[in-house]
Amino acid sequence: MEHISKEKPQLIFDRKDYSDDQLISLYVSMLKPRMIEEKMLVLLRQGKISKWFSGIGQEAISVGVTKALEETEYILPMHRNLGVFTTRGIPLYRLFAQWQGKGSGFTNGRDRSFHFGTQEYNIVGMISHLGPQMGIACGIGLGNLLKRNDKVTAVFTGEGGTSEGDFHEALNVASVWGLPVLFCIENNGFGLSTPTNEQYNCKNLADRGIGYGIESHIIDGNNVLEVYDVVYKLTQSIRKNPRPILLEFKTFRMRGHEEASGTKYVPQDLMDHWAAKDPLMNYKKYLIDHGIISEEKDLNLISTIKEEVDTHWERASSEKEIDVDLDKELGDVYAKFDFEEIKPIQSTKELRLIDAISEGLNESMKRYKDLVIMGQDIAEYGGVFKITEGFLEEFGCDRVRNTPICESGIVSAGYGLSINDYKAVIEMQFADFVSSGFNPIVNLLAKSNYRWGQSSDVVIRMPCGAGVAAGPFHSQTNEAWFTKTPGLKVIYPAFPYDAKGLLASAIEDPNPVLFFEHKALYRSVRQEVPKGYYNLPIGEASLLREGNDITIISYGAAVHWVIEVLEKHQQVSADVIDLRTLQPLDTEKLYNSVKKTGKVILVQEDSMFGGVASDISALIMENCFESLDAPVKRVASLETPIPFDSNLEIQYLGKNRFEEELLALLQY
Repeated sequence: MEHISKEKPQLIFDRKDYSDDQLISLYVSMLKPRMIEEKMLVLLRQGKISKWFSGIGQEAISVGVTKALEETEYILPMHRNLGVFTTRGIPLYRLFAQWQGKGSGFTNGRDRSFHFGTQEYNIVGMISHLGPQMGIACGIGLGNLLKRNDKVTAVFTGEGGTSEGDFHEALNVASVWGLPVLFCIENNGFGLSTPTNEQYNCKNLADRGIGYGIESHIIDGNNVLEVYDVVYKLTQSIRKNPRPILLEFKTFRMRGHEEASGTKYVPQDLMDHWAAKDPLMNYKKYLIDHGIISEEKDLNLISTIKEEVDTHWERASSEKEIDVDLDKELGDVYAKFDFEEIKPIQSTKELRLIDAISEGLNESMKRYKDLVIMGQDIAEYGGVFKITEGFLEEFGCDRVRNTPICESGIVSAGYGLSINDYKAVIEMQFADFVSSGFNPIVNLLAKSNYRWGQSSDVVIRMPCGAGVAAGPFHSQTNEAWFTKTPGLKVIYPAFPYDAKGLLASAIEDPNPVLFFEHKALYRSVRQEVPKGYYNLPIGEASLLREGNDITIISYGAAVHWVIEVLEKHQQVSADVIDLRTLQPLDTEKLYNSVKKTGKVILVQEDSMFGGVASDISALIMENCFESLDAPVKRVASLETPIPFDSNLEIQYLGKNRFEEELLALLQY
């Protein structure tokens, strides 16, 4: 805390050439959130709101930054940035309704406080994991750079958030790509109760900009004139010369992390020091002392704001509670997607799975000029599997972008692109590496449409699977990590024809899609595939063979295990269903088949417990029990990590166990 507690308490205001109206506008913009907060603290004690993250003492930052930006420029605030929302002119009753979980809010009662965004006001709200916020700003900034619209994006974090990996990933990406983003650190002294000297060991957080080749500045966060003047000039400069800038605002949190936390951990002399630097009271005194505003004018402003706050609070409070509507809840998990079939032409050519994926991606790049591909080594090198080979020459470096090794930051950037009206395809070099980007996929992309109606137009390509002797870190088939997360779609084709058509649909779909591509099938499976662009419906399984004895359900490489065994046992009359899409599932096709055959076996490459086959087995038991002539059987890999040695891998996979289990079930 030394760098804070030794600062001089007085604030020195320099009006420069700003008019009286501008100075008064800054004051009013700080006064309004302060008065709202004071009312909220009373209402919190009365139990009329459930939680409050106070920004008292930090209003100068929110107001100064927001006023320095144009209204059409995106800003990404945090817990304590009420001044961002009020300065952008959001009607107060909508904010109050949000905090009460009412329909006039921004999340239909599905999220609380400041966990929301609104395209109407160009604000993107935070998630509690904090870090992805920075990557989103990178994606929005990239969109602005591609549009060449000379716009700036500002994103907030606290000093605590700067310890997260996403912060460093975002700064690095922004620096490498020259993105027009203002990274704003509100250094307010404590991360909940942890003081800054236990959070980082550098004198100033702004110094971290040096390591990333980023310009940085330290600003007195309690001096609204300094905040506004510095940020306004920087935004003017960035619009002419796009680049990222890191800003550290020195300020203090005068109340608890959230109100229930209290401030007992804060030394009283430190609290007194910062109370003397109150940004609102000091600025008000300056305006009165210099005759810019009178005591009477100030009282009138307070009265006007109080009336506005009370009127809007009454309006929000009198609004009825949200009606519980099951169809609406389920219907809002995904953004609306009206699939329009584009049938393939008659002309075909033989393609390997890898060629079909590459061709499908290429066709989509031609079809959607707002589609950007991002991933490690995908540009000049063409990707480790050469799927994007030649794309750089054809589509240019703006749309085919090598990324640093930072999966989380790039997934968040993909979401930011979506917010800024672009489509994004992200290649995980190996599906295993997606664990480094897991948080923004399951907590950001998946929940976005449900939370505030913002689609996540992002496809994540997932090269996966065994059979290539790549060991525990390059051979996983980890689809079950995502099939249980509402809001995600999961596609897993086994054939070139399906891969090309479903990839087109995945890119058309405004929802986040995990697109699994089995590495062992890349160059081993061939098929006649239509030339040109076509698509296939997501969520529709493929009936590969028809029979009456048994239903065999599979996907990915395991489909080929099934076909191989059935070629060996021609006497088996089986319905063979290739799921193709794991989320959503084609349950109708599954149930109809099981009710016809009476027996079912599920085959997956993934290990057994918690896998896709387990859920399908449960669904069949619940919906087809009376039609079953035998227990539902599952075949899967061992409950171990996937090994490297070929003999160990053969033992690990369920491929060799499938034949025995199939024949035994037929005899049941």
